[in-house]
Amino acid sequence: MMALEDLVVREEEGSKMEIDIKNKAENKLIFIVDSVDVSFLNALRRICTMEVPTITIEAVEIYKNNSTLFDEVLAHRLGLVPLISDLESTESILVPEECDCEDHCPRCSVSLVLKERGPKIVYSKDFSPTDPKIKPVYDTIPLLKLGEDEEVELEAIAQLGIGLEHAKWQPTTACAYRYYPLIKLDKSCEACGKCAEECPRGVLEFDEKKNKIKIVDLENCSMCKTCMSICEAGAIEVMPHEGKFIFRIETDGSLSPEEVLTSAGDILAGKSEKVVTFCKEGGS
Repeated sequence: MMALEDLVVREEEGSKMEIDIKNKAENKLIFIVDSVDVSFLNALRRICTMEVPTITIEAVEIYKNNSTLFDEVLAHRLGLVPLISDLESTESILVPEECDCEDHCPRCSVSLVLKERGPKIVYSKDFSPTDPKIKPVYDTIPLLKLGEDEEVELEAIAQLGIGLEHAKWQPTTACAYRYYPLIKLDKSCEACGKCAEECPRGVLEFDEKKNKIKIVDLENCSMCKTCMSICEAGAIEVMPHEGKFIFRIETDGSLSPEEVLTSAGDILAGKSEKVVTFCKEGGS
């Protein structure tokens, strides 16, 4: 599997693509990518969202539930609980399509048992998984509230899947890109300061000492072009920077943004290799 640093391809290695990480957190990554086209970046975005596999609760066998929450609602809620899906945790689990069992078995699934009695609030930490590595990402997700003498007993079956099958398998909560903004100030600028006053995102600033407009937060520009409409002299121009983008990815914690991106890169490379092989073999 590729590492994130492998995505930073330097010019001397035969490519001009450059990646600059701007903000990196546990479940969020924002980076600037230069010298790529929309088709490549959109393919990467779609694969991140729809084709990177995660493990999620697919079936629920409810043995007892006398709470006020209907079985169907409880099962739906459990399916949306993100489970740890990193490669180390899931490498020994088969995709259901590759398993020869009829429904599910230990080779293609993990069981999470829940057995609680009220009065209490049942949280995701109350699951007892058969594989300790496959567990909820967060311990504090409320599942249901049990009243006096109310009980719940069930077995949740988690399996690997992708977002193309169901949204619950999507590892990303946000995955998008936008053009990097480009702002040009003409010499005809009269430094009236109106564009800085009207800018809704604080991208421009009027320097009274030097009597000129300064660009202070370029990457925050949404290219709304309010500054252009207010400038009577037509001295400011806002446009997208061709081939340069700001890419933002956030995950639900089942995978880190770096794991999602590297996995998506592997999948995209595999698809490309199939096309190359097909062409070399003469389309046979």
